[in-house]
Amino acid sequence: MLLYQLSDDTSSLVWSTTPSHAKHLLALSPEMFVDELNHALIDNSKMDGMVSIVEDQYKKLLEKFGSFATSHEDQRTQPLPPTVLDIDKESRAKFPYGMMHADKYVAPRLALVGDACHRVHPLAGQGVNLGFGDAECLVRTIVNAVSLGADIGSSEHLVEYETERQRHVVATTAGIDGLYRLYSNNWTPVVLARSLGLMTVNALTPLKRLFMQHAQT
Repeated sequence: MLLYQLSDDTSSLVWSTTPSHAKHLLALSPEMFVDELNHALIDNSKMDGMVSIVEDQYKKLLEKFGSFATSHEDQRTQPLPPTVLDIDKESRAKFPYGMMHADKYVAPRLALVGDACHRVHPLAGQGVNLGFGDAECLVRTIVNAVSLGADIGSSEHLVEYETERQRHVVATTAGIDGLYRLYSNNWTPVVLARSLGLMTVNALTPLKRLFMQHAQT
């Protein structure tokens, strides 16, 4: 479940669940949906006690070796999720998860960008960033072609856009799909491995910055 903040008091919700549960959520009244959503945001009944114990010990180990900067907020204190008060009328919808990637982005006088050439799970909020990256790269490719006095619609120049973006998009798409599969598994060793992995990335600032820079393009 992800909440994407749109303004100070409005967010967009992505709730990944089973088809039967999605059908149930859509059938609820707005008031009942808000109640079930708020309960789901704070419900920790499915947390693994053993995983929590290991996580706490690993945090102490990271702090002992200085991996967590002292200026950081205490990682053991988790902020409470926001309380949802209401939803926009007829704003709920369901759609199946699907990963799509086009074999080719370009043809003579044609270039695909954004969802026209790739689609990813919304869990990482990267779909729009990938689209922005496509647009920026395509503009740069066209500007380069104009500066050379070349035909901006020729495959010779458009393929530069395709090559650059496919290298980035394929890696990002594979990573997002891997995260989706990882978080769809509730086997304790897998849950523990992903939790410790995320804690390690969060503790290693250079590595975290590298992931953030990649996500922004």
